[in-house]
Amino acid sequence: MAAKPIKVSQLTNYIKRILQTDPLLGNISVIGEISNLKHHDSGHIYFTLKDEKSRINCFLPRERVPGIRYELDEGMEITAAGHVSVYEKGGYYSLMVSDIQVEGQGDLAIAFDKLKQKLEKEGLFAASHKKPLPYFPLKIALVTSQTGAAVADMVKIITKRNNVTDILIYPVLVQGPGAAAEISSAIDDINTDFPETDIIITGRGGGSAEELWAFNEEIVARSIYASRIPVISAVGHETDFTIADFTADARGETPTAAAIMAAPDTSEIRETLDYLMETLKESLTESLKYKEERLKTLDLQVFRRSINERAEFFKYRADSLIRSNSRAFSSMIGMMEERKENFMRMLEDLNPKNIMRKGYSVITDENGGIINSTGNLAKDQQVTLIMADGEADSLISEVRRNKK
Repeated sequence: MAAKPIKVSQLTNYIKRILQTDPLLGNISVIGEISNLKHHDSGHIYFTLKDEKSRINCFLPRERVPGIRYELDEGMEITAAGHVSVYEKGGYYSLMVSDIQVEGQGDLAIAFDKLKQKLEKEGLFAASHKKPLPYFPLKIALVTSQTGAAVADMVKIITKRNNVTDILIYPVLVQGPGAAAEISSAIDDINTDFPETDIIITGRGGGSAEELWAFNEEIVARSIYASRIPVISAVGHETDFTIADFTADARGETPTAAAIMAAPDTSEIRETLDYLMETLKESLTESLKYKEERLKTLDLQVFRRSINERAEFFKYRADSLIRSNSRAFSSMIGMMEERKENFMRMLEDLNPKNIMRKGYSVITDENGGIINSTGNLAKDQQVTLIMADGEADSLISEVRRNKK
């Protein structure tokens, strides 16, 4: 005889109870490829896990998300651990995921590479953003474990090298749950509450990848990037690299190296100052000697230049006078030449020959004396007529005088 009919909800509830009580399905790990990945606004993550023959819906609650050390992606091969449950309203079963392991590569390595690529793409590692370390910090903050060897080493190094710089120890967890949040908050708080701080050193001593993982968390990287105060990352040993190292303004290979990097050695500074003072003193002495010699030379040069300038001035005046007198002399000569020409013309006009050419003649007596009056003539006197083109002898036959 057939069993009594039941409702759909009763059936799904029954199946759910069976699945929940099954020891295998209550704690199972499933290998598959991620597809249909969805990040819900509530913080939950939904995806499908599939292989070549089948698939199963998976649900990762938001409270489990922080425990996943890498960003899930389509096509990623994973092992999802959890338990199988039935969603009664939909009537389908799902894998309720509590943990995820990535196939092929180690979980931490994959998480590291994923976050590194993401932050590098956003520019958190850009050299242009990195702040220079102050040469002489007056206050250094140490964000690290208060009980670890790292803090003791850093304090010892800083105080030994520099007895002027103040040290602020801001104790935090450096591994385990909550460590990343404490480190991030400490960096933020120092920027807010102790803005006079010159350098922040955050780090810890060596350890395994899991123990150093807090310095690979995104929250720590973003606090370092946002810090207005320069940050030195000093995590583990020389071969240990963390996301904090890439984000920080400077990296110390070890906490000790970071302390040396941050705190200048005052004894070396004193030696440098002494050397500079001595060098400056020598330089000033040589400079003064040079200036004195130069001054003497300049005095002589000024004197010589004064004499030369005066000589040039008088030469210029003489040249000017010569040029001026030359012009006046030339003008005078011109005037004299003109007067000479006028005089010559006058002489030419007064030349007896020229006068004779006009019809005049000169009368001379027998002795060659010029007769210029009839009073010097007598009847039958022999005279000579001198004309322009020759002479003629003449006998005076009669003398007639003009009446007064």
